[in-house]
Amino acid sequence: MSIPDSPSLIRAYLDQLRFERGLSPRTISSYQRDLNQLLVAHGDLTQVTAQHIRRLLGKLHGQGLSGRSLARSLSAWRGFFDYLAKFHHAALNPCHGVPPPKSPRSLPHALSPDQASKLMDVPGDRMLDERDRALLELFYSSGLRLAELAHLRIQDLNPSEGLVRVLGKGHKFRIVPVGQKAREALTLWLSHHPLRPLTPETPLFVSIRGSALSMRAIEARVTLRTRQLGLDDRVHPHVLRHSFASHLLQSSGDLRAVQELLGHAHITSTQVYTHLDFQHLAQVYDQAHPRAKRRPPPQEGGE
Repeated sequence: MSIPDSPSLIRAYLDQLRFERGLSPRTISSYQRDLNQLLVAHGDLTQVTAQHIRRLLGKLHGQGLSGRSLARSLSAWRGFFDYLAKFHHAALNPCHGVPPPKSPRSLPHALSPDQASKLMDVPGDRMLDERDRALLELFYSSGLRLAELAHLRIQDLNPSEGLVRVLGKGHKFRIVPVGQKAREALTLWLSHHPLRPLTPETPLFVSIRGSALSMRAIEARVTLRTRQLGLDDRVHPHVLRHSFASHLLQSSGDLRAVQELLGHAHITSTQVYTHLDFQHLAQVYDQAHPRAKRRPPPQEGGE
């Protein structure tokens, strides 16, 4: 049996990622961009060799792509060629043996507790204000991913128990606590939810017209509220997730619990927050320890 053409193979692979592995639309789009990049460079993907992979990585690096972006592309290509080997009896994976580019590890950006509290304090009593306050509170209270919050339905929320059921990566459900402030904000929002009657399948967050908020629309609302309050422009939904994890770890020190709440399959994904926690401890030390305080610079004209 002949192997399908390369565009068909890419579509079939993306369908597998979407329906069998349950990857988010954003992740699928990222994989598609990386694979199309390889397709443009080489045409027939069944003939790609390790040398082709190294050359393309070098070319992209020369165009200014970061080590992190190149590593992501290499990972997408490697997964695709593993798929070809498994389902289409293709040759060995040309990405095997090609090391990912090294790049400095950047720590996730997190708000301080005071900044997070300020962001939650959305002014106004309009329907949009109540909705935005509820979604911001839920992001920070429960550490949800953007796609997880966007896909929530009424049936996923249990306000009386203070719990929310989340469909995470890999089509895996988890139950996450909802804090008191978020519960109050959600209760107020639901009392003015524009869709009536509310059914189990009703989207939790909708526009004034009643259509489910897209991930892009949610991002835009977070950006808008951030700017209105004069906070850092780098604040986006994932910053609230980072802040949730960092603040929880600072208070509890329980890395395993934070892993479960975030829905991380591997503890290594959660360990990055220990670096944030150390930064916090180091800052406290610098400010509080008598031997850590820096001496003020000498005044001009002094000895």
